[in-house]
Amino acid sequence: MSRADKPLPPLHYLLPRIRLSRLLAALAYAGLLLCLFIYNAFFADLHGANPVVILGVLLVPLLIFLPGIAIGNVRAHAWLCFAINLYFIYGVQSCFVPGKEAYGGILVGTSVLYFIAALGYVRWSFQAQRVRS
Repeated sequence: MSRADKPLPPLHYLLPRIRLSRLLAALAYAGLLLCLFIYNAFFADLHGANPVVILGVLLVPLLIFLPGIAIGNVRAHAWLCFAINLYFIYGVQSCFVPGKEAYGGILVGTSVLYFIAALGYVRWSFQAQRVRS
């Protein structure tokens, strides 16, 4: 038996979802960047390590995707979904360190919010692209 293609939703259904998911993904991305920067620049006990090096190691992998996220590149959002998992793992580990529970919780929350919003943005954007063509 052949597999029938599912009908695609209309554009008036997809466009508001694309805008909302991109906005949520951008807010979560910015929240993750700010959380990492503020905590490690002002509150973290780095045990004598250079804060610029620590911030570089934590922020450069996220900042690589900044141009693509800023212009709304769908593939940049999709690729960042892979990289964001490292920050989710880091956040979960931070949740178990006494005194860093809130920091870890914010990292987990922003990374999960980004992941879900970006997946919606990627799915609905590709569906809208197929509807337009």
